[in-house]
Amino acid sequence: MNRHVPSDSCDRDPPADDHDSAAELPAIVGRNLRRLRTRRGHSLERLAKLSGVSRAMLGQIETGKSAPTISLLWKVATALGVPFANLLAHQNESGTIVLRRDRAKVLASSDGRFTSRALFPFESERQVEFYEIRIAPYHREDAREHAPGTHENLIVAKGAIEILIGTEPPHALAEGDAILFEADVPHGYRNFGSTEAVLYLVMTYVETVG
Repeated sequence: MNRHVPSDSCDRDPPADDHDSAAELPAIVGRNLRRLRTRRGHSLERLAKLSGVSRAMLGQIETGKSAPTISLLWKVATALGVPFANLLAHQNESGTIVLRRDRAKVLASSDGRFTSRALFPFESERQVEFYEIRIAPYHREDAREHAPGTHENLIVAKGAIEILIGTEPPHALAEGDAILFEADVPHGYRNFGSTEAVLYLVMTYVETVG
């Protein structure tokens, strides 16, 4: 998977040196990873064993020297037992927040054939996350199991896809169809059409780890 160039901003008159710029993201992830890892008493070696991510890579992320991909972040979040967004949380916000599309935080994988845009601010740890997913024509994206109790609820806004869940037969979804499933097993998304597919995904966790 290639590196992506994410950015993020809330409509609160952000300064020119926006704190959630692409240049800041590796540092934000690094600080959060170190905080969550030490809070659980894990060494880099133990977290590497739990997540399947090498100790060297974890060290690079903690020091802000590497920009992680979606797949890597999911592995680490699952190993730590925290929602995905906890690794990207930056600051507390309150009141009404407008998230501008041109400054959205976008994570990509598979050379950009699978992208995930956060439709919520990464201001704090949370139990529910909302994403826009885009899948290139004929692309299949596989995901590892999430923490026990995690649910995915998605609707197809454009295109036709298949959802693969554990050992179940594929679930074919057309535009407007929705599905809710337990995501604590390996699963995947396949766009079997000739045009880009667009999905909206709500991730629900059992609890937020403080």
